[in-house]
Amino acid sequence: MATVTSFEALPHPSRNELRQFAELFVPLFSASSEEARRQAVAALSRSPTLPPTVVFFIASQPIAIAAPFLASSPCLDDDTLIAVARTQGAAHVRAIVRRENLSPKVIDALVSLRQDRPAAPPGATGEVEDAPSPSAAAAHEAERRWREEELRQRIKALANHAHRSDDDRLGLRTLSPVQEALLVRFARSRDGGMFASVLADSLSTSRWLAERILLDISGQQLATTLKALGMERTDALHVLERFYPHLANPVNATPRGEFLWNALDADECGRRVEAWRRADGYTARESEFATPTQQDAPANQWGSRPLRSRTVLRRQA
Repeated sequence: MATVTSFEALPHPSRNELRQFAELFVPLFSASSEEARRQAVAALSRSPTLPPTVVFFIASQPIAIAAPFLASSPCLDDDTLIAVARTQGAAHVRAIVRRENLSPKVIDALVSLRQDRPAAPPGATGEVEDAPSPSAAAAHEAERRWREEELRQRIKALANHAHRSDDDRLGLRTLSPVQEALLVRFARSRDGGMFASVLADSLSTSRWLAERILLDISGQQLATTLKALGMERTDALHVLERFYPHLANPVNATPRGEFLWNALDADECGRRVEAWRRADGYTARESEFATPTQQDAPANQWGSRPLRSRTVLRRQA
């Protein structure tokens, strides 16, 4: 902490001072207690200038230590954030999502991860308090192989997705942690465009279907979709109230959104959303044969162009 405090006192550290700090920090950090590590990382999270090696070193620490740094450090650039998201666990990704100003480049990278990031297995969380040792390296290699195998299994499951029955395709809990965190984030900022993009990605449908769901001002269709996807109740109510403020109004001390959520049956929601997805696929296929006039129609407020057979969705619903 004395080293960190001394570094923080430098208003504009020189290149030589940055190099000296990098050389001192890593061995001191590795030899410190976990509480001292937490305090050091929390202090450095506010620093506007850090050596790149120290930035990546801290960002790659176990999430219990790295969380405040990932969520607030101004020293993390887009490339570093993307590298951490791709190499660390889902908890690191959730911490990154909490940053105030994520660039489109980082958001696109997080969305593309989807469900490829499995949770870390017991005993492989990477919380090693001593300096790297052969046993730690072996554990890291075992964890890497485990993740690769999980990823292969995930790809096989996706390959078999088209052969599953219609009633089983959507199912519950199809949202990845990244997708759920992004949906909550964009709802908090009321960014309907980015929310629609992530929702379409979660449903594996066209963006137009996601926009149509959002345009239902009652909130019924979005609530149905979120329940079908298995979003956590607290997060779902927050999303609904941000996009549809009237759902926050209380009725007998209970918000309207909670009444709406409790009235929905998860299985029925799954069947209804699956019908929307089938109709969306049919509509998308029809659009391939649309006339040039239809294809050149102006975009609506959400950035989508009208398709010829949108009434199909209403009939399916």
